[in-house]
Amino acid sequence: MALSGLVGVFFWGFLLAYGALMFWLSPRSVTLGGFFNGEDSLGRKASPFLLTTSIFISWIFAKSVTNAANLGAEFGLIGGLAYATYWLSIPLCGFVIYRLRRRFGATSLVSFLTSNYGRAAALAFSAAILIRLFNEVWSNTAVVGGYYGDTGSLQFIGSALLFTAVTLAYSLRGGLRSSILTDAAQAAIFVVALIWVLGLVLPQHSAAELTSTSSWAMNAGVDLLLVACLQLVSYPFHDPVLTDRGFISEERSMLRAFILAGVLGFIAILAFSLIGVHADLVGIGASGNVPAALAKTLGIGALLVMTVVMISAAGSTLDSTFSSLARLAGKELPALAGRDLGSKAIGIGMATMVLFALFGNLPMLAGTDILKATTISGTMVIGMAPVFILHGLVRPTALGFHLSFWTGLLLGIALIFDWIPAAWAIGDGKYALLLGTNLYGLLLCTAGYLAPGLLRSSRE
Repeated sequence: MALSGLVGVFFWGFLLAYGALMFWLSPRSVTLGGFFNGEDSLGRKASPFLLTTSIFISWIFAKSVTNAANLGAEFGLIGGLAYATYWLSIPLCGFVIYRLRRRFGATSLVSFLTSNYGRAAALAFSAAILIRLFNEVWSNTAVVGGYYGDTGSLQFIGSALLFTAVTLAYSLRGGLRSSILTDAAQAAIFVVALIWVLGLVLPQHSAAELTSTSSWAMNAGVDLLLVACLQLVSYPFHDPVLTDRGFISEERSMLRAFILAGVLGFIAILAFSLIGVHADLVGIGASGNVPAALAKTLGIGALLVMTVVMISAAGSTLDSTFSSLARLAGKELPALAGRDLGSKAIGIGMATMVLFALFGNLPMLAGTDILKATTISGTMVIGMAPVFILHGLVRPTALGFHLSFWTGLLLGIALIFDWIPAAWAIGDGKYALLLGTNLYGLLLCTAGYLAPGLLRSSRE
């Protein structure tokens, strides 16, 4: 149902006001340290508070809170718990990056791979990152569009593109520094709006009612919970929105920020899944966008608050996506080619932001399912877990990297085209085949990574 009249003017006006506020909060960063590393005008690193809030809200994607509510409506609290489990990968990622920095002197994941596994490995990893960042554009703008009109409508497309434009504007202004500073404001907006939304629906139910729609059965969401437990060991490493922040502050400060942000993110996602549980209890049921469907039944005020939640969540992720794209294109990829672009790196980064803003919305226009941006890509990158978590356990080899990486990627592609044999399924639930693919795939990737290193050590 599209917005119209004065209400429509108000909603569109809010979107523009949001963009103006973020632009005003965003500093004009012209230094390499500010644009790519989030440093202030004096060259100081981001404070622990800013780093924590940035990690927290940057991983509260608009698609994430939507998926959490959708899964809450479909499977009850089990669905919310399954999706919230992904956020436990943030502390894991923090511990892994801490170890790589302290023991092996890593300064970024791309340079680490180049030094230990060769340029081809770093290039393959960078390609996976680009796919991930491409997915982040359309999957978040599509959620915002859902609050302005039905999928494919002019209102849906127009609001998604306007949201992209205002986010791009302030991201171009300051790069990662803009992203980190605006994240603090977006986190505050999100938390206040989330508490407000929960206050509208939770008092209507007892604790027993909220738990009554879930069941500990493989075909009732437990299979997805197990998928999340498997994917959390690899999922964060292909997301530079998260990993870039692991290299911009002192190691211990970074680790504390990752742990706290992960715990807060887990709580926030689990809490938002209760929106879906409520929707199921009042008869709205599962759909592609449960929060929007519920908000429209609660009146204009609730719809506005829910829109605020989604825009703040989507904005924090999209600006981080743009800053990560700029860093990858302006610094990481040229370094792979043995070049340092100097001050030109900022211009290259800005051009990449604009390019992905234009082409990154194509799947949104085609109406692709946003949950696929998580589950399928999570399978494609399971081969990254052995590379980063087990590094140092055996002699690092380029062959070990490629056997692990490409096995995971091929399994993810096989899932898309339904090439995985039914015998791999574990249980009889909706995600039975996904679970089997991730379990057996992770074992294959681990074996592929370890075998060449063990063989080389035995020969030597």
